[in-house]
Amino acid sequence: MELPFAESWKIKMVEPIRKSTREEREKWLKECNYNVFMLRSEQVYIDCITDSGTGAMSDRQWGAMMMGDESYAGARSFFSLKDAIKNITGFDYVLPTHQGRAAENVLFSYLVKPGNIVPGNSHFDTTKGHIEARKAFAVDCTIDEAKDTQLEYPFKGNVDIKKLEKVLQENGDKVPFIIITITNNTAGGQPVSMQNLREVRKVADKYNKPVIFDSARFAENAYFIKVREEGYRNLTIKDICREMFSLADGMTMSSKKDGLVNMGGFIATRHEDWYEGAKGYCIQFEGFVTYGGMNGRDMDALAVGLDENTEFDMLETRIKQVEYLAHRLDEFGIPYQRPVGGHAIFLDADRILTEVPKEEFPAQTLTVELYREAGIRGCEIGYILADRDPVTRENRFGGLDFLRLCIPRRVYTNNHMDVIAVAIKNVYDRRHEIKHGLKIVWEAPLLRHFTVKLEPVD
Repeated sequence: MELPFAESWKIKMVEPIRKSTREEREKWLKECNYNVFMLRSEQVYIDCITDSGTGAMSDRQWGAMMMGDESYAGARSFFSLKDAIKNITGFDYVLPTHQGRAAENVLFSYLVKPGNIVPGNSHFDTTKGHIEARKAFAVDCTIDEAKDTQLEYPFKGNVDIKKLEKVLQENGDKVPFIIITITNNTAGGQPVSMQNLREVRKVADKYNKPVIFDSARFAENAYFIKVREEGYRNLTIKDICREMFSLADGMTMSSKKDGLVNMGGFIATRHEDWYEGAKGYCIQFEGFVTYGGMNGRDMDALAVGLDENTEFDMLETRIKQVEYLAHRLDEFGIPYQRPVGGHAIFLDADRILTEVPKEEFPAQTLTVELYREAGIRGCEIGYILADRDPVTRENRFGGLDFLRLCIPRRVYTNNHMDVIAVAIKNVYDRRHEIKHGLKIVWEAPLLRHFTVKLEPVD
């Protein structure tokens, strides 16, 4: 008999969590204006709002933190981190930042100008926000297969090469770079194939354009290449990472995901002129070039985290847990973006809350209903996150409307996954009773989903 799958780690420390009553949750929803970002953490039973900075660090990482060098300039910890990044990516030039959006802010301050057009595969929220805040435009070139959530297609994060080339043909002089998100979060945590990265590189070279990877979950992308793409099964994750990054000119990184730290990020590039151009913004916004926005101890923990999380066993354990939750949802017939991605389940709200009009934000309504049901906090990746069109100021309803349930790394057990699955089933079973959603009563002009205030339509 084949042995069942088990985690590649054992538990050393635990943190208590508290169940709440439905009456308490109803009260808290009103107090937070139906925006679960505004809940206090102790009001949440199982927290799936993000996998960013919410993972559990390893014993090696905690040990590394005790060795952190907090020198303002030239800290040993920086060079440990730089060596780890070089080993995985091949990039020579590194600027630490306090998180991924800070890396975008620093690099885009140098590269993005008003009127620019930045094509990519479903830019995530802060990426699009940093582009549009500079009076530039993000153009989505994701393949159409990603729009059909029930289609089993192994690399739904891919760039549509014809769409990309059309943008470059028509607006090449306005394009400062192409950005590829690995994995593609907005499309449902979907990976990008190595073949597609090669095709993007070929088009980029044809039009003399650089390529940047938004690399928050690059290791999970490498895992999917290994298990889904022909020719990679016998390569290590680190080998695949080096091949991926050989096709890019630079990267931004939120280290709070695949770096397995609670705070941190960086820019890395092979171009000295990019480094020289961006480092002034790093000093202005973040800190000196050998610490940016990070403590020495955090840089040491990140160096270890990058090494550990580019090993197959760690990634397999993480992704198998997401797959376990997906299998439970399959038992109940609940629609989500298929095939399951690496860091989250993306529930297809348009297929679940079929009687809630898009103008009443089905995915945010589903987010509220799941919290009301069981105290489980997810995150809307849909019509509210899409913000308004920067020119017309109309809501953008053209994309997918997801409730994303992120699974923090090494935090919850499969028993928690069972609770999540049954809670979703309970909401799904009463979906036809949910006929109205939510309306916006206040919103920020950019990145509104973090602070938006809502109230029920009825």
